[in-house]
Amino acid sequence: MPKKPDLTEALLNSWKTVNEVSVYLIRSIDPELWDRKIPGYPRKTIGMLLVHLHNIRCMWIKEIDKEKITRMPTRLDPKRATRDELLNAMKLSNEAMLALFERCIGNGGKLPARPAWLNFPNDVMHLFAYIVAHEAHHRGQIMMAMRQLGQPLPRNVTGEFWQWTRRHRESGKS
Repeated sequence: MPKKPDLTEALLNSWKTVNEVSVYLIRSIDPELWDRKIPGYPRKTIGMLLVHLHNIRCMWIKEIDKEKITRMPTRLDPKRATRDELLNAMKLSNEAMLALFERCIGNGGKLPARPAWLNFPNDVMHLFAYIVAHEAHHRGQIMMAMRQLGQPLPRNVTGEFWQWTRRHRESGKS
């Protein structure tokens, strides 16, 4: 009979890979596109939407585990944050997300605190799936906006988004 997998390790490693995919997108975007307005959303720029990934992580961490996270990441100002500031902040929010997932797992798989507005079941797997879907949604929006702006990412870069084995190896450096 095969040994049961360590699902804690699997979940944490999966998150590291997802984080690296988001970081890869941030690194792949020409800094000159940072302030370009998103078609259909005149008040939002590419940079603002990228900063949103980090800021939403901060929101979840604060609402679910504000008492235990030792290095609470801070939100960035979406109108002023630079690409380098975001890349540094993503390192901190990645570490804090990993700590949050571990705390949830150590809490029997349940969230340590349940925000009143929580719109999914109160467990770590739903939290994980929700945040992964959120980041993927916005990565897709950003890539579509770049196409609409006539500045799509090169094919070799978009193909790299699906190289999760490579992104996973790179996640050890983040």
